[in-house]
Amino acid sequence: MFTKILAPIDLAEEKMTRYALGYAEALAKAFDADIRLVNVQSLGPIPLLDYSPKDFAANIRSGLESELAALAASIDYAADRISTVLHFGPVYQQILAEAESWGSDVILLCSHRPGMERFLIGSNASAIVRHANCSVLVLR
Repeated sequence: MFTKILAPIDLAEEKMTRYALGYAEALAKAFDADIRLVNVQSLGPIPLLDYSPKDFAANIRSGLESELAALAASIDYAADRISTVLHFGPVYQQILAEAESWGSDVILLCSHRPGMERFLIGSNASAIVRHANCSVLVLR
């Protein structure tokens, strides 16, 4: 049923990340599927880049990629069936683009408990559910 599981990961949310990884691992084992962990970082204010060290962006990218690699290694599944990717930009657009380009069968994501303005799921999760071309499993 599923051959490619895309799992967007918020590196700042350790509890939700572990929860999502557990589901991704279980689904991958059940369906003999590949897993792709994706992290999307929002872009900071561009004018601030003028005041940052020259290697700032490279250091940030390297650190984030290392965190993703460590998470991938923590999954009890064949390493060659797990990949990671890091994107910068608007969260839901980058996740949808990655799902489309990789050919995901399902997007497995966690959603924060939203405020009343987003009654059921958060804004990024809501946009992903509305616009994805594949199935979306939202974890709480």
